[in-house]
Amino acid sequence: MATMKDIARLAQVSTSTVSHVLNKTRFVSDDIEKRVKQAAKELNYAPSALARSLKMKCTKTLGMLVTTSTNPFFGEVLKGVERRCYEKGYNLILCNTEGDSERMKASIETLLQKRVDGLLLMCSTLEGEKIEIFERYPELPVVVMDWGPMEYASDKIQDNSFKGGYLATQYLIDNGHRNIGCITGPLHRSQASLRFEGFKQALLDNNLSLNENWITQGNFECDGGFHAYQTLKQNTLKQHTKLPTALFVCNDMMAMGLINAAIQDGLTIPNDLSIIGYDDIHLTKYITPSLTTIHQPKHQLGKVAVDTLLNRLRQPDSPQQIIQLEPTLVERQSVYKIH
Repeated sequence: MATMKDIARLAQVSTSTVSHVLNKTRFVSDDIEKRVKQAAKELNYAPSALARSLKMKCTKTLGMLVTTSTNPFFGEVLKGVERRCYEKGYNLILCNTEGDSERMKASIETLLQKRVDGLLLMCSTLEGEKIEIFERYPELPVVVMDWGPMEYASDKIQDNSFKGGYLATQYLIDNGHRNIGCITGPLHRSQASLRFEGFKQALLDNNLSLNENWITQGNFECDGGFHAYQTLKQNTLKQHTKLPTALFVCNDMMAMGLINAAIQDGLTIPNDLSIIGYDDIHLTKYITPSLTTIHQPKHQLGKVAVDTLLNRLRQPDSPQQIIQLEPTLVERQSVYKIH
């Protein structure tokens, strides 16, 4: 790979002159500028991003830690992150933690060695764990996305999960349903617990009782929804009761798994069982029936996270922010209106 010394030798000028021409830091004659640029072209010279970053103390690179999942939600958020990085002239290094705190620490060490300017964290499976490595790098700008409370002080982007749970349940009630169940996510995670709290509050506000036999905890994956249906059915058989007429399923992946199980069991969606999901992932438009769901602004989540991190880089001493994105209802064909 050609260096400035190689260019200087070919152009018959000093290395400092080459630097001034390429970095436009000092005036040189047209003849010398032409010779230097021609030599650089002949040698296929490319400036060293590493050398420049060491000099400027800025790599124009962000790191992102994410726990991968079969859930396309994460991919749709990542698309928003990547697009915003490109628009702002930044590169992105992506690391998968696979829900392992030790792997997360190793990934952070790697990203620090790469001299990233800041970090985006989207690892909600590690919620509640103390991550000591951040205490060793208190100056490192970090934005946490879609995660519950953590000890480390950072900027945070979150969705209003309580409101989303309330919206979903109220929609079922507005469509005439009174026997309503809920498939929650893992309740140790704040998103799942807040959506469930929103569900319960909507029942309370409408003077409807909560039937524990119609409440089942899932894992935010398709198989969790599939198995939740089996558990729900077993509960009703044991108690000699019927299934609810409607279910709030706390994410779309579980909703799709549950619909699959219900159809295998001979039910028709939505006539026998109405379903509302959460997230509004792209696939939900194209299943049959298309899924009524709560929309999370995934691209906006990615965009706002990048903008917040860049703002932290510009103003490192400004107060930490908690930015809340608001959910909205998307009405499709998976909820039956009881007249």
